[in-house]
Amino acid sequence: MSARRLLAGLLGAVMWCLAGTLAVAHAADPAALPIVIQDDRGSTLRFAAAPRRIVSLLPSLTESLCALGGCDRLVGTDRYSNSPASVIQLPKLGGIEDANLERIVSLKPDVVLAAPSTRVVERLEALGLKVVLLDSKTHADVHRSLTVLAAMLGTPAAAAPLWSAIGQQVDHAASRLPVTLRGRSVYFEVDTTPYAAGESSFIGETIKWLGLANAVPAALGPFPQVNPEFVVRTQPHIIMALQRDLDEMPSRPGWAKLNALRDRRICGFSHERYEVLVRPGPRLGEAAQMLADCLLALGTSTK
Repeated sequence: MSARRLLAGLLGAVMWCLAGTLAVAHAADPAALPIVIQDDRGSTLRFAAAPRRIVSLLPSLTESLCALGGCDRLVGTDRYSNSPASVIQLPKLGGIEDANLERIVSLKPDVVLAAPSTRVVERLEALGLKVVLLDSKTHADVHRSLTVLAAMLGTPAAAAPLWSAIGQQVDHAASRLPVTLRGRSVYFEVDTTPYAAGESSFIGETIKWLGLANAVPAALGPFPQVNPEFVVRTQPHIIMALQRDLDEMPSRPGWAKLNALRDRRICGFSHERYEVLVRPGPRLGEAAQMLADCLLALGTSTK
């Protein structure tokens, strides 16, 4: 990376951070109560004071809340929230399909954080609980979620520097990759059905930020189910997935014809590392570094 490009990137990050700070300057005053936020369904929620008892029913929201300094306010999480380590010992309350309504209510939360698809939302609200729904499929969604959560915590100025730091991490990951990788197509599998991370998903956007192309076009949506024959016809240059799923791919009908599998142009991830890659939250930068590590390890096979 040239000195001019590096300087431009740093200046851009600074201006981005300043712009975000100015945008929330009014709300940044802790005395400016009540706190008013809008979630991703368009609902406006008002808090007389920043919530002190919070339940999170989605791992990415748990991680985002903690990254913004709100971990000590969590009183319970979904069963899959496992980062940072401090949340592992918190009461586990089920998941999107089977959240435990009675246990959530018993914790007397000031607010519940959830995905729009969480089944108990209407019942929680009928019982008088505030529920903030946030859904992150793109980088812009993640940025917005961080902004909403920071405002809810009463510390809105915390979102801009965190988002700027994520961008700098991804920039650094991109700077590590050789120009020979630019434009190489990637198939990133998120489920063996198979579902893939398309170009318009947050994973696809990270892949593009790194200078690569996506084998699944944006027109198919963020996380489409794709025809297995489509993958074979596309012949992606690099395949990324859970290691256990990569191991069985050659046995799928027709997939033995994939040159990426034959030539071992693959990135297989352990379950722990894969979790980082598929959670749209504050570890986007860490995920980009993981992708760069694998791509660099492929060496000359990517040429």
